[in-house]
Amino acid sequence: MTEGNSNPFKNEDIITDEENNKTEEQAAETDTKQEVKEENSDNKLQEEYDKLNQQYIRLAADFENFRKRQAQEKEALIKYGTETALTNLLEVLDNFERGEKTLENTEDIEKVKESFNLIHKQVFDSLSKMGLEEIKAIGEEFDPKFHEAVMQTPTDDHPEHTVISELQKGYKLGDKVLRPTMVNVATKG
Repeated sequence: MTEGNSNPFKNEDIITDEENNKTEEQAAETDTKQEVKEENSDNKLQEEYDKLNQQYIRLAADFENFRKRQAQEKEALIKYGTETALTNLLEVLDNFERGEKTLENTEDIEKVKESFNLIHKQVFDSLSKMGLEEIKAIGEEFDPKFHEAVMQTPTDDHPEHTVISELQKGYKLGDKVLRPTMVNVATKG
């Protein structure tokens, strides 16, 4: 055996201090890069959180403003809706006063009836402009949504459950019944 071959380690297996330092530097560099990536990732998450939080705060403020604006609009609708109704009815009130002055010296019943009918029509027209509708009853089939049966009359002249007379008119506003029509309903004779 020669002295060169007496070394039990091969040259390839020996790690020098220089190589060991390089490996440690690379590991430290990798750790640093990993920490920078994690820090960047944390920064991005924080930025995203801050952005979403700001959006949430703006959205909550917008919703609160919307809610307040809706309340104000509702209040204005009620206030000015009443104003419109009263303005329309002032014309009717004026006509009542004119009719009253005219009728003071009138003994003609036909003029009184004509004035009364004219004012009645004007009142109904004013209310119709605001959406008031009369509920049809006579000859219609009894409907508890629109009619209130206060009488029943046994008869063979009309089909059963048909309204044969109207005791008090009913009215609705759109789909809402303000007052049902009081009716007399036919039953089997």
